[in-house]
Amino acid sequence: MNRHTGMNDLSAVIEADRAHVWHHLTQHKPYETVDPKVMVEGKGMKIWDATGKEHLDAVSGGVWTVNIGYGRESMADVIRDQLLKLNYYAGAAGSVPGALFAEKLIGKMPGMSRVYYSNSGSEANEKAFKMIRQIAHRQHGGRKWKILYRERDYHGTTFGALSAGGQAQRNAQYGPFLPGFVEVPHCLEYRSQWGDVDDYGERAADAIEEVILREGPDTVGGLCLEPITAGGGVIVPPAGYWERVQQICEKYDILLHIDEVVCGVGRTGEWFGYQHYGVKPDFVTMAKGVASGYAAISCTVTTEAVFDQFKDDPDDPMGFFRDISTFGGCTSGPAAALENMRIVEEEGLLDNSTKMGERLLGNLNALMEKHAVIGDVRGKGLFCGAELVADRKTKEPAPEAKVKAVAADCMEQGVIIGAQNRSLADGMNNALLFSPALIATESDIDAITEAVDGALGRVFG
Repeated sequence: MNRHTGMNDLSAVIEADRAHVWHHLTQHKPYETVDPKVMVEGKGMKIWDATGKEHLDAVSGGVWTVNIGYGRESMADVIRDQLLKLNYYAGAAGSVPGALFAEKLIGKMPGMSRVYYSNSGSEANEKAFKMIRQIAHRQHGGRKWKILYRERDYHGTTFGALSAGGQAQRNAQYGPFLPGFVEVPHCLEYRSQWGDVDDYGERAADAIEEVILREGPDTVGGLCLEPITAGGGVIVPPAGYWERVQQICEKYDILLHIDEVVCGVGRTGEWFGYQHYGVKPDFVTMAKGVASGYAAISCTVTTEAVFDQFKDDPDDPMGFFRDISTFGGCTSGPAAALENMRIVEEEGLLDNSTKMGERLLGNLNALMEKHAVIGDVRGKGLFCGAELVADRKTKEPAPEAKVKAVAADCMEQGVIIGAQNRSLADGMNNALLFSPALIATESDIDAITEAVDGALGRVFG
């Protein structure tokens, strides 16, 4: 299909979309009078919609997924070849790409050992929650069943994942949630809960210990955290935080589950976000960047110590992890993931994420000097955020409508950026979000921040 195809050629597609497709995270009332956006083609960092308009994508497919960019022929080739050879067999048996990708992946994750396949980040997190609960029954008489999660973190859309979700608006109208999931405080120093403190990172981690002591250490089995909070505002944990978290988990025999669904496979400049901090997790979950959206795949990765707790008498019907993911048996996922990892390695995309991330942060900091509405800039690698405020002194958040207006202005300019949208409590959805593909160039980064510069000027004056 020609990427410059005009609107008339795709009018039937647009009408079919309007009449029958239920879009994610979208209010459809406006589509009674305006056309829904339909994307048609992508190449590299660019994507074209049904009107033929070209966009520079600064959010990797809208939800931080297309890490290696659009239109990779080698990805299509390996997927096609694998589908013709063997497209599927249930995960109770192995497959060639499943075995080879697991081996390759574990090679990037010292201390980890086993890979459990499923097909989405929500599902990968559910598997970890179920493993923690089953370990509680098998090893602790059912007592260590509670799972802690952090305010502002997000772990998916299923009921278990929502029960572990620290975003009030995402959770609204879906309760009551599952028992045994307990929230701990966020670690955003810019909005410190304890005023100005010299050791905020350690203080925020100590707040986790306070929750553990309140709940009872013998009842807490797991702690689930994003390495860098994503949709909650791109929160990079402050110095001392992760080291103290590790100590707390070891002290109270709590399994540490790190959700790398967004940060995993190069987004932050390391293979995984937790690897910036010297942390030794018990579980690592991942999805989006594993195959860059070319195939559906997610992984729940564990240590051998976790895995060993499910090895028992073969005749014991309760002695193994009693779980299945139908589409975890699709072979296209690990086949695509292998090729995705090859591309990241051979093209040096971890280094590029680091270098271009530094440029993106530098450009955003320059914009903060120019626009008083930017209160804070933060990020790591090609994963950055800019928090907008109505007043720098009071840190009053900028109105969500204006934050969304900045993103809409950029879209009109042909640059797609992210904005917090109906996730945190009212009044706190005030950050712009950036996660361009790991192939981004200096000119791409500059084009992104130039669009933001113009949009801020028009929206805020």
